[in-house]
Amino acid sequence: MNRLQAEARIRELHAVIRHHDYLYYVKDRPEIQDSAYDRLFAELKQLEAGFPDLVTPDSPTQRVGGVALDQFPKVAHAAPMLSLDSAQAETALRRFDERVRKGLGVASVDYVVEPKLDGASVELVYEDGVLARASTRGDGAMGEGITENVRTIAAVPLRLRESGLKPPGLLALRGEVIMRVDAFERLNEGLLAAGKNPFANPRNAAAGSLRQLDPQVTAARPLDIYVYDLLSGEGAALSTQWDVLSALEAWGLRVNDLPRQVNSVEEIVEYQRELESRRDDLEYEIDGVVVKLNDLTARKVLGVTSHHPRWAFAFKFAPRKEITRVVEIVPSVGRTGVITPGAILRPVKLGGVTVSRANLHNREEVARKDIREGDLVRVERAGDVIPQVVERVEEPGRKRAKRFRMPDRCPSCGSGLIERGPFTICSNSYRCPAQLAGRLEHFASRDALDIDGLGEETAILLVGEGLVHQLPDLFEIVPNDLMRLEGFAAKSAASLVNAIDTACRVELHRFLYGLGIPEVGVTVAKALAKHFQSFDNLRQATNEELEAIEGVGPKMAQHIGLFFLDKRNSAVLANLVGKVKLLEVAMDSGAALAGIRFVFTGGMDKLSRREAKQLAESLGAKVTSSVSRETGYVVVGTDPGSKYDKAIELGVEILTEQEFVQLMRQRGAEV
Repeated sequence: MNRLQAEARIRELHAVIRHHDYLYYVKDRPEIQDSAYDRLFAELKQLEAGFPDLVTPDSPTQRVGGVALDQFPKVAHAAPMLSLDSAQAETALRRFDERVRKGLGVASVDYVVEPKLDGASVELVYEDGVLARASTRGDGAMGEGITENVRTIAAVPLRLRESGLKPPGLLALRGEVIMRVDAFERLNEGLLAAGKNPFANPRNAAAGSLRQLDPQVTAARPLDIYVYDLLSGEGAALSTQWDVLSALEAWGLRVNDLPRQVNSVEEIVEYQRELESRRDDLEYEIDGVVVKLNDLTARKVLGVTSHHPRWAFAFKFAPRKEITRVVEIVPSVGRTGVITPGAILRPVKLGGVTVSRANLHNREEVARKDIREGDLVRVERAGDVIPQVVERVEEPGRKRAKRFRMPDRCPSCGSGLIERGPFTICSNSYRCPAQLAGRLEHFASRDALDIDGLGEETAILLVGEGLVHQLPDLFEIVPNDLMRLEGFAAKSAASLVNAIDTACRVELHRFLYGLGIPEVGVTVAKALAKHFQSFDNLRQATNEELEAIEGVGPKMAQHIGLFFLDKRNSAVLANLVGKVKLLEVAMDSGAALAGIRFVFTGGMDKLSRREAKQLAESLGAKVTSSVSRETGYVVVGTDPGSKYDKAIELGVEILTEQEFVQLMRQRGAEV
């Protein structure tokens, strides 16, 4: 192929790949299989390697190409990124509405209301349709340049689409970088498995990931974005906020699907209450709703203050925080040996859940917040599974207890402890009962072998009573062994043994995740299984072979390699592999329902919710928690909730459990 032919083909590949990126990352509606996409991408890389002078900044291959920085440059925003006036009280909302109507001299106005996303605000600047720079909000006038990091977010187009409305030559947009709750939990799970400090909530995870000096680190984090505002765009010919949202979508940017046009305070209040009731069902964190004047010309009449626009208001939810007292601070030992201080609390209702424990993370965190036994504290539960102590509440005149100190010896096995950075660790990995119980619980968890009935309490009991000294011992247990333990009778003992026997047949990726290999979470376990196809192939892999897998960097490869090289691990693994039947990995499974979105609501008879989700995902479908126009099917069980009503309202196809099972069988699943 000569240079002219290569240039033409590269332009063609740019357009095709951008189209499929848009369908996959923005619309959640892929048209081709991953393997076909990979072939297009590989062809583009090969052509660019042969003709390096044809590589352009907006090429799909340049999404993750930045080098690590020493520091972030300061960047002036194209227009001020102001904060919003906000309040929780409805009276404050009414005063805002009165000020707007009075300022415009009208009896009523139209607003656009949308979720107030709880993430990290960024500015995106496009020049001639190409992403030129991105920056954090900073002080509103000046932010930090994070262009290379933002380029790693797949939902951010490197070149805008020109379908219909052509974008202006210079376009500055505002968006919110978020981390979805399930992705946040997987990230924290991986951090904890690696003995690292978890993020406090999805907002902190998103902001922290954006501010990594090495773009490769940001690229490994599951970031997403919603774009919602036009900061600057001369010649865009837009007259309302609703027009702005439509234009953003036409240009190929991800726009939230929940905004609504309203024209009264009552409708705003109704919308806020509706979103608050759905808050726990959304895939991302929100902390209120944003109210914006729809008319862009009228906004200019109202203007802005030095801090916030006079035409917008944040109507916030009540915070998920409560105040309670620390009864005791108790160190506990995790399956990786990290000693974590935890606060035993006076029980308090938080976000619909009664909380009696909270995470204090590590000794440095306890010292920084100066938390002591008996203190009054503010507790928060956002996207976290385990609530955390946010801060101490001052009590003038109250005598406080002594400062907390970590123990000198492991509270589980009595071994001496070592310090690694902020973490205190028991190095007695293979004989510490608490670590073994934690590994056993993890091995039996839903994303691993999924052994029904083997949770934290049972794992502790099996280890404490000497039935399990190493993981392979689990498969030697018989009902009579269990019947002598507290809480077990003939039926429950037989049930657990049956569950263990069933778990002997397990997919490779589940088995790998269950082993608790450092830094290997669910996603990486699936990638390893798909690539190596067998446990023996993986066990013998070199670090170079491991690094060739997407999502596995040098450090992770080293951890995986060392795990398999450890002689003590080898002995346990050899025994363990002999106890289970590892199922073959299907090479190209998942195409039958690729990208189709499913939502489940109500109770199911034949299948558990988890089994139904796994069935759909095994055929390439995507299971979400909320119904939108992009949803393909809503599967309805007994006593369905508001998702059923939403499906009817939007005209989404509804399936009974029986119809869902029939669909799965038609598409090749074994049910």
